[in-house]
Amino acid sequence: MKASSFHYKTQKEAPKDAELISHKLMIRSNMIKPLASGIYSWMPLGLKILNKVESIIRRNMNEYGCLEVLMPMVQPKSLWDETKRSEQMGPELLGFLDRNEREFYLGPTHEEVITDICRQELQSHKDLPKTFYQIQTKFRDEIRPRFGVMRGREFLMKDAYSFDLDEEGMGKSYQAMKECYQKIFDEIGFDYKIVKADSGAIGGNMSEEFHVLADSGEDTLVFNDKDFSSNIELLENSLKKVIEKKIDNNDLSDIESEYGKLSIKKGIEVGHIFELGNKYSKSMGLSVQHDNSQKILEMGCYGIGVSRIVAAAIEQNHDSEGIVFPKNISAFDCSLISINEKKSEIVKNKAKEIYSYLINNNVDVFYDDRDVSPGNKFSDSNLMGNPYQIVISEKNIEKGFIEIIDRRDQAKSEITEKDLLGLFD
Repeated sequence: MKASSFHYKTQKEAPKDAELISHKLMIRSNMIKPLASGIYSWMPLGLKILNKVESIIRRNMNEYGCLEVLMPMVQPKSLWDETKRSEQMGPELLGFLDRNEREFYLGPTHEEVITDICRQELQSHKDLPKTFYQIQTKFRDEIRPRFGVMRGREFLMKDAYSFDLDEEGMGKSYQAMKECYQKIFDEIGFDYKIVKADSGAIGGNMSEEFHVLADSGEDTLVFNDKDFSSNIELLENSLKKVIEKKIDNNDLSDIESEYGKLSIKKGIEVGHIFELGNKYSKSMGLSVQHDNSQKILEMGCYGIGVSRIVAAAIEQNHDSEGIVFPKNISAFDCSLISINEKKSEIVKNKAKEIYSYLINNNVDVFYDDRDVSPGNKFSDSNLMGNPYQIVISEKNIEKGFIEIIDRRDQAKSEITEKDLLGLFD
């Protein structure tokens, strides 16, 4: 992609109301544009990254035998009344009346809808097990939306739902999805922790959260070097108070406890998995014929905050110059920066040659062919966060080398053209 054909208008300063670095950098890099409180449009650069995250999630879900569906965002209130969650969720549910005075909600989650589908579709134990998933826009009317897409009112989510004949089957589906999530977050390139969690308004018997480790995280996590990890909300009150006091003093040093030495970290929740049991299937009458009787199904529920992943990646991967995206979700594989190509035919021709070479070898390159200063090109490239910068200048052409700058540590190296593709193996 040539910069002259792309839409990429950066800003030197972030909005005054932007608090988190991800919010600031996403606005400055022209990834998102605010429309209303907690509601954002995704611009070409941001959507390219969001699509890469979706692709990783979708491929892994499919490999684990999950079946993709797409459910309506608008849901009848009557379904939520069946599970009594319309009262439980409260004002986070944004409701409205249609012209016939029927009540609807904008869906913040889809347990009721998928259960309604399955009570029509699943008739026998032979239809089991099944796991359905979707990647779809949700809406939660947050009382105080903040932090950009990290805590917006409208957001993109991957939600999956498993259906099994018994608790043993539910446990197997849960563990398979946990393994799938680990593969997803490993592929994205996150440093993350899995911790025991509160099931909250979703409910169920057990749940675990996947947290990206970042100093800006809203959640506090504790874990030892063996088999204990938890959100502090689940700790006994005395230990929780000790840890909260340390946090108030900006002290995240290890602490001794009955679980051994515990590390304390801040985390950003990007995934949550639940063993729901029969909470929804029982209240909504989801059962199948088995052994001459109707058997209530056991369910699991599994969420990933797709749009939140982009912000979390920035919180974990940035420096004073801008974003340093993990390779698998960066907008482009590299930036091609030509130095003063408008004044040098040699540079212009070599840049075009390298660009065509990379494109023909399936390297997704951002070629900055704009008539701006080298300083502007480097500044915008650092802000965008692609893994490598390939620099074309008269000096390097004369030497017979191409200059490579690694975005993560700004390390510079010189390679020959024949070694260029080795960067992307």
